[in-house]
Order: sequence, then structure tokens, then C-alpha cells
Amino acid sequence: MTGQIIDEPNPPALPSQLDDSILNLAAKVEKAKLGDDDMKSLKEFRRAACYIAAAMIFLKHNTLLEEPLVLEHVKPRLLGHWGTCPGIILVWSHLNLLIRNHGTDMMFVIGPGHGAPAALATLWLEGSLEKFYPDEYPQTKQGLHNVISRFSVSGGFPSHINAETPGAIHEGGELGYALAVSFGAVMDNPNLIVPCIVGDGEAESGPTATAWHAIKYLDPKESGAVLPILHLNGFKISERTIFGCMDDKELITLFTGYGYQVRIVDEMSDIDRNLAGAMEWALQEIRHIQGAARKDKPIAKPRWPMIILKTPKGWTGPKEVDGEIIEGSFRSHQIPIKAANKNPEHLKMLGDWLSSYNVNKLLPNGKPVRDILAIIPKDDSKKLGQIKASYDCYNPLNLPDWRPFTVESGAHASAMKVLGEYLAEIARQNPNDFRMFCPDELESNKLDAILKHTGRNFQWDPHSRARGGRVIEMLSEHTMQGFLQGYTLTGRTGLFPSYESFLGIVHTMMVQYSKFVKIAREVPWRKEMSSINYVETSTWARQEHNGFSHQNPSFIGAVLNLKPSAARVYLPPDANCMVETMNHVLRSKGYVNLVVGSKQETAVWLSKEDAAEHCKKGASVWKFASCEGEPDVILVGIGVEVTFEVVKAAELLKELAPELKVRVVNVTDLMVLNEQDLHPHSLTKEAFKELFTEDKPVIFNYHGYPTELRGLLFGRPGVHRMKVSGYMEEGSTTTPFDMMAVNRVSRFDVASQAIEWGDVEGKEKLIADIDNNLKATKEFIEKEGRDPDDIYDMPKF
Repeated sequence: MTGQIIDEPNPPALPSQLDDSILNLAAKVEKAKLGDDDMKSLKEFRRAACYIAAAMIFLKHNTLLEEPLVLEHVKPRLLGHWGTCPGIILVWSHLNLLIRNHGTDMMFVIGPGHGAPAALATLWLEGSLEKFYPDEYPQTKQGLHNVISRFSVSGGFPSHINAETPGAIHEGGELGYALAVSFGAVMDNPNLIVPCIVGDGEAESGPTATAWHAIKYLDPKESGAVLPILHLNGFKISERTIFGCMDDKELITLFTGYGYQVRIVDEMSDIDRNLAGAMEWALQEIRHIQGAARKDKPIAKPRWPMIILKTPKGWTGPKEVDGEIIEGSFRSHQIPIKAANKNPEHLKMLGDWLSSYNVNKLLPNGKPVRDILAIIPKDDSKKLGQIKASYDCYNPLNLPDWRPFTVESGAHASAMKVLGEYLAEIARQNPNDFRMFCPDELESNKLDAILKHTGRNFQWDPHSRARGGRVIEMLSEHTMQGFLQGYTLTGRTGLFPSYESFLGIVHTMMVQYSKFVKIAREVPWRKEMSSINYVETSTWARQEHNGFSHQNPSFIGAVLNLKPSAARVYLPPDANCMVETMNHVLRSKGYVNLVVGSKQETAVWLSKEDAAEHCKKGASVWKFASCEGEPDVILVGIGVEVTFEVVKAAELLKELAPELKVRVVNVTDLMVLNEQDLHPHSLTKEAFKELFTEDKPVIFNYHGYPTELRGLLFGRPGVHRMKVSGYMEEGSTTTPFDMMAVNRVSRFDVASQAIEWGDVEGKEKLIADIDNNLKATKEFIEKEGRDPDDIYDMPKF
């Protein structure tokens, strides 16, 4: 077997060994009694939308087939994905009917991201494209021509759903996140229902596999509901799907175990009555679960409804091309007629296919006929493309003053513990607009003070269910990220604290989200939203009991690579700066904020007044540790532990080389170092010179990878005089100070570099003395298994 063999369309799954009685677990649902008018409207809406979706992939001229097709009418580059479109359109038509009949607030999240032709076609039919793009896509012949001819070409809509698509809060360019995003969207949105269509290829992804558990974190009293629709058409790009090879008993068993009531919709000969009945049943089940909870009689472990929809891949498209099966096979996934712009026979097939929809009767002169419009909700605000929660819903937090939560300078304190007290008050004052999404690390990261005022929201735990908790913990970074995205894009504010080494798990999710937000900022009808916020702690510098596996600050670089309009990275040096920084980022809008700090007790350098001034500047000279006037060398700390080593190095140099004039600088806003005009926070040339002089040696002690910082500094004057040290991928289960030493960022390393680069007599002896000090300290650690008692004493100047 050299390739995928398809000898029949829609090949059935091999039968399982499970008992037939399992089929009784599936929901028994009567078909809907649809009137002739509604049946006709559903079919004609679908035919019109399928025509538009198919035409978008192929046509640049003659978009209403007003003359026979010729090769010149076809786009030179055929781009798009047809196979998933008919199923999406089928679901959209029935959601329209459900909304029209019940007035429900719904937002449709489409997992198959390349189903954009389906979404755009239906959005044009319901008038949503005209609302948001009145000059480009009105419901006229020219407007329809623009929708079709501009698709997937420069200046038009891309082949995947993105922020330009009305009603969308999920891009889907990277598969697997639609379901988690949907659940995030309904949290604290009690009147919203999000039908989420998940492709059966997408359902193979790890993030989707964990997101099925999201019903266990949904309190029906305070939140809306998600209706998952597994669209099972059996094929990915070039192979059968796992779910397509599972029989009904296996599917029912799997999803029943997850906690769902499953309704399989697969009778294509009567698909409309079958799917309409399933939709009505699902809505009533959701209302029953919510109604009980809202009467303070919540159902324990409610079985939420889900639909498994089986339709042929590429349904209504060509059956065969060049003797190969198309509909009902992977060959319909993208372009079902691949040479329609070159081959006359293929062009004829395209013409026959498009003509089969009778577009001239459905869209005479580019206007949808009355039967198409009859199932669309009359209230514009209820249309799937115009639901306000998808584009204009920002509700800023009521943030308490951060200053009462600070501690006295000169002490030692855990930045996370201090921050936790502040977050607890935020949760108390914002019971419906703030949540923390955390991969089972809240207490480990010492942020558990929030549990004084609120709890966890795990509905399957008898001790936390039905209590409105503001904390969601689940050992899936992907699901937490999805929740955070959906929550943020529908107007609320969230926080994602995590172990530093494992935030990289959601690196690409964060990048996909930032791309969505970048485009959203350029779309005039999308309104402001809160920032997406990460707290990175349990850092490499203090993973003494976990070791090398827990040492990885690479998420900093992931954020640095974003557009400057989005990227914000903060490394507050102490607990007071941490609280001030969090107050700032939770007020901000539209950014990706990464805040890095320590959970262990560390030095508190600045008073609340000094912390406010320091954080406002982003970087400043720490006068208490610095010489007066022009320095001989500048020592720069960026990050909690490495900054402590910088200050201790300054103390050591004062003792060993008092003639060397040392300036200590701390950078708390990493982006200020970027070359002027490359980032909104960049220091001006004059401000940079004032901190770092024009020509003196500058030694950076940086929390992350040195190459990241070198990239930021590139273009600044005198880079040749700058030495950058940072995490060197050296680590083990060892002491905190030994982690500084093995990565060459200890006080001894910094002091040695300062003497080497500075103008000091007797360099060799001084450096040798420092090396001996380091050697003696390491010998003590090796012998005693701990750091020396005085290693973290506050420095004295």
C-alpha cells in the first residue's frame, strides 16, 4: 500500500467489539416537525452559501454565471479549502433557525479555520459583511462579486477565518484550540451559548483532547454554555481521521465518559429534520441544567449535550474527477477540481458543479431571495456575525490601589506572596470580570491568597462546585490558554500564572492569538480589549529541588519576537515593583504582557514611592549602590536573582577595588533597551546615554538567554563595550547560589568582569582573589549541601 486507498465514498468504520447495548447511552431525540417553508429556506440558504463558497475558491470574473465559463474567468491561483465548507454551512443554517425561533444569544466558533469560504458566504447572506464593510460587500451584485473575486487574493479575505471576519473570536490557523476558546467565552457570560464546530481532524490534537473536559469547569449558574459539534466527515488532508474510524458505540462510550449526552446526526436523507431536532433538544437540555443551577438546585455532574454530525466531506461537490472519488474522500479537502484554470475538461466540470446550485434563481442580480432570508434572525444583534460579545464588549476592571499591599524596603519578601494578596482583593472587587487560569500551580507559586475570598471552579469536586470560584486549575497549559483567550476576547480580564519552564508549551498559541489581535487592531469596527497577561515564576534561578528539567526562560524570547505594538516584558526586581507592575498590566489594553518574578523570599530594594518612579521609567540608576558622578563601569541587573548578584558585586568591588567607580542600574521594563523608535517604550538616545554613558563598559546580568538581550541592544551606541551574561543552559538539582555560579552570573563573575573591563591596578591579583572566593564558596556548597549562611544578607554601602 503506497498511499491512501479510497475505493468507496464515505467508507464506514470497522465494527468494534463493544456490546450493542452501549447504543442506548446515546440521546433519543425526535426529529423536528419543520414546516415546508422552513425546509425550503434551509435548503435554499445552503445552496446559495455553498455556491458562494465554491465560487470564492475558483472565480475572478463571471461570478454569477451570467455566461458560459471560460478559463479567463478562473483565478490563476486556486486557494482555499472546500471539504469542510458544506458542513459548516449546514450548521450555520440551523443555528439561524434556532436563533430566529428562540431569540437566543449565540456566537459560532469554527474550529476548521480554513472554512473561511463557508463563514464569509453566510455572513454575506445575513448582511453582516455589509454592516461592517458597507462600501465593499453590500448585498448587491457588485458586493457579491467583490466577496467572490477578492477571496484569497491580495487585499481580500484570507483563506482562513481571522479578525477581519465578523463574529469570529478564533482564527483556527493552528488547530486544536476552538473548544477551549469557546468555554472561555461563556465564562461569566450567563446568557451566551457558543456552538463550537470541531473538525474530526482537529479533534485528534492534544489541546482538543483536554478541552472536552471543560464542562467540568463550567458553573451553569454564573456562565453560559458551549454546544460542541464534532463534525465527522472522516478525512484529513490525505488520510482518514481517528474519529472517522470509530464506530458509533466507540464514539458514544468515549463522550459519555467525558460527561456528555451524545446525539449522532447522520441520516443524510432527512438531515434537516434530524439536525433541527438535535438542536432543539440541545437547547432545552442547556436550559434545564442552567435553570436548576439558577434556582440554587444545581445538578451534580450534569450531562451536557453534544452533537456528532456525520456528513460527507465535500458534500454537494463533484462526485468524481479523472476517475477518482472526490466527495466523501480526502480529495475534496482543498481544491476538488485542481486544474480548472488550465484544463478545458476540468473547467466544464467546474461549470457543471457551480450551475447545479441554480444561483440565478437564488441570487437574482446579486440579491438573496426571500426564502433564503426567512430563516435569518430579524434582529441584527442576534445574527451570528453581529453578536456584540464578539467585537465590542470590554469591561475594565475595578482595580484597588496597589500601594497598601506593599512591604517595607530593606526586608525580604516573596514577590508572589505579596502579589497574591493584591490579586485576592482584585478578585473580591471584580466577582464577574476577573479569573485566574493556572495549570495546577497556584499554591506552589505562592499565589494562594486569592483563596481567602474565592475558590476554585472545579464543578466535579463536591467542595468547590457551585461556589462561583475565580480560579481554574487544570494540568493542561493548552486548555488554560484557550480559556484565557476566549475570556479576554469577550471583554473580561484574566491572568495566567505558570512555572517559567512550562509556559513555552503555549508558545505557538500565544503567537496565534497575537496575530489575531494585530489584525483586530487594524479593523476599525473591532473595539478595545484587555491585554492577555502571563506571570512567569518558579524560575530557573530558584529551582533547586527540581533541577535542570525545570530551567527554561525561553518564553521571554517568544514574546520579544512579537510586533512591538503588542510585546511587553517586565522583570520587576522586588515585591513592591511586582505589585505596581501588575496594577499597570491589568489596566492595559491589547498587549501580550509577560511579568517575570520570584516566588522565593528575596530582597525588597525600593519603597512604594521609589517603586512607582522606577517602574514608570522602566530603568533607573540605583543610587544607594552607585558612585556619584561619572562611573568607570556600569553593572546592570535585569531580573530578581541576577539583580541581587549585581548589587552584591557592587558591594564586593567597594571592598576590593574602592577606586573603581561603579554605577548600578536596574531594568524592569525590558523593552526600554530596544533601539529608539523600534518599540513604544524604547529609551531615547539621550536617556540611554544618561543611564549607560557613551563609552564606559556596561556589564549586563540578565535573567534570560543572552542572545535575546544582545538582539535588543543591537543598534545602540557602543555595543562593543557591552558584556551580556545570562542563563547558559547550565543547571542541576543544586543550591540557588550554585545556579548563579554555573551560569556565570554570580556576584564573583560580575565583579571579576568589572575589574577586567575597568581601569584598575593589579587586575590579575584581584581577579585571582575573586576566583578563590568563588572556589571556596563552591567547595562549601559541595561539602554542606547548602549555601553559606550569609550569602543572601542585604548588602551594605
